[in-house]
Amino acid sequence: MGMNKTGFSGGPSPTIQQIAKAFRLTGWVSFWVQLVLTVVSTITLIFAVAAGRSAGSPSNPGTGVGGILTIIGLGLLGFNMFWALSRYVSYGRRLSSDKTVRPKKTEAIQAIRFGLVISLVGMLLAILGAETIVGLLVSKALSQGIGGFVNTDPSRFIQPADTFVVQASINVILAQFVGIVSALWLLNQMNK
Repeated sequence: MGMNKTGFSGGPSPTIQQIAKAFRLTGWVSFWVQLVLTVVSTITLIFAVAAGRSAGSPSNPGTGVGGILTIIGLGLLGFNMFWALSRYVSYGRRLSSDKTVRPKKTEAIQAIRFGLVISLVGMLLAILGAETIVGLLVSKALSQGIGGFVNTDPSRFIQPADTFVVQASINVILAQFVGIVSALWLLNQMNK
C-alpha cells in the first residue's frame, strides 16, 4: 500500500498499528510515572516549606529561588502530564481508527517535539533549582563551624527539612527525564 496524504500508510498496516500502540502505551506510562513523582515531589516540598517555617528559619531553601524554580518545574511537569494524555494517547487512538481522522505524520512529530522541549525546559529549571538549593546547603554547612569558630545561630544549621527540598528537586528532574525519554522513544518509533 502506498503512502496517503497523512504521511502514514493507508489501511491498517502493522506499522501504523505498532505506532498507535506505542503512542498509547508511552502516553499512559509517561503520565502515571510523572504523576507519582509529581505527587511525591509536591508533598515533600510542602512538608519542607512548612517544617522550615515552623522552625523559624529565614534561609529555608524551599522558600528561596531554588524552591521557586522547583515549583515552576513542577508546573511544567503538570503540563507534561496533560500533554502525554491529550496528545500521545489521543494520537494513538486516532492512528488506530479510520484513516480520515488520523493525524498527519508531521503533526505527530511536531507534538512530540513540543513535548520534548517542554520537558527539557522543565528539567533545566529543576536542575537550576537543585543547584541553588545545594549551594545554599553548602553555605550553611560551611558556616556551621570552621577553624575553631562555632556558630550559635540555629537558623544557619542544616535542618532535616532542608534536604527534603533537594529530594523534591531531584524527583522533578527524574520525572522530566521520563518525559524526555518518552518523546525520544516515540520519535524513534515514528522513524522506523
